[in-house]
Amino acid sequence: MNHTATARLGVELGAGSVQLSATGDWSARNALALDAAVRNAVEVAPRGLPVSLDLSGVDEIDTFGAWHLANLAKALAAQGSVASVTGLAPRFAGLLTLVGQASEGDAMPPPARWTPLGALEKIGRNTADAWASLALLVNMLGAIGDAAGRTLRHPSTFRLTSAIHHIDRVGLQAVPIILLITFLIGCIIAQQGFFHFRKFGADDYVVDMVGILVLREIGVLIVAIMVAGRSGSSYTAELGSMKMREEIDALRTMGFDPIQVLVLPRVLALVIALPILTFLGSMSALYGGELVAWLYGGMSPDIFVARLKDAISITHFKVGMIKAPFMALVIGVVACTEGLRVGGSAESLGLRTTASVVTAIFLVIVLDGLFAIFFASIGM
Repeated sequence: MNHTATARLGVELGAGSVQLSATGDWSARNALALDAAVRNAVEVAPRGLPVSLDLSGVDEIDTFGAWHLANLAKALAAQGSVASVTGLAPRFAGLLTLVGQASEGDAMPPPARWTPLGALEKIGRNTADAWASLALLVNMLGAIGDAAGRTLRHPSTFRLTSAIHHIDRVGLQAVPIILLITFLIGCIIAQQGFFHFRKFGADDYVVDMVGILVLREIGVLIVAIMVAGRSGSSYTAELGSMKMREEIDALRTMGFDPIQVLVLPRVLALVIALPILTFLGSMSALYGGELVAWLYGGMSPDIFVARLKDAISITHFKVGMIKAPFMALVIGVVACTEGLRVGGSAESLGLRTTASVVTAIFLVIVLDGLFAIFFASIGM
């Protein structure tokens, strides 16, 4: 077999038909000859006549040559000619079929035009996707509850080492950045309070605002958002990578429940760590507010602390701390659900990690609003 034979495409005009005979090596080695042969055949072949393409003389063909044959068939079809292939060796049939399927359609689809029906369809699809995602979250919550129940019945199955490892990662290692960000938030709130309240001679009320806002809302909300971005994305990426490498399927094959082995310790670590981080973050924010009140507002630390004792109560502290474990549960469920939805590509991993962070932050804010309504209704 001569793999270096020049690619040729003979054209024979018959009565009411056209015979094309391909011979030689139809590969990238003969790129120039292939381009010229295909272009010449399209120009010579009369329009509207049936075309028979004989490939029995083809010694070798690769993707480049198959792509030229597919383009030849498309060009003839555009002229109104129907091309039929004969003599193709079985070992080339699969390649030619795949390349032909890939070359179908336009390389660049035309941009879709906006229509009312199209917009309505998009809204419907997005709504259906949202309900499907909500169903997956509820399913994951139920699976975690089932795994927790089985762990309580058989405590020896709980992976304590894994839970402590994740508590260290999402809790202890997050303390410095949590303290820094909440400290700055407390400073900013106090500075803005003094800047605007001073116009009305109400400097003392800045302490009330900082204390109540930090303990009830800002402290837990800022910490939860940071944990969702820091730890939630990490959970999604870890589980997604394990899903891509089929490690989760391997766990199932060995008789282990991935929810009990991988998800439960991570969610439990968040539920334990987030209230602790919330407490530390709230104290840091209050300290930042006190520092600004002293340096910017001219209020001594003793007066700030005395005013803070009068402004806040244990109820404000409890409101913020009650929210923390629920927000942690939401972040953990969303992160693990998105991680287990990762497909087999790096693009899927990136999309799911982004969706995890966005969804978790959205649900945390919604949950905070629901808690605000609930506590207002019971007088807390």
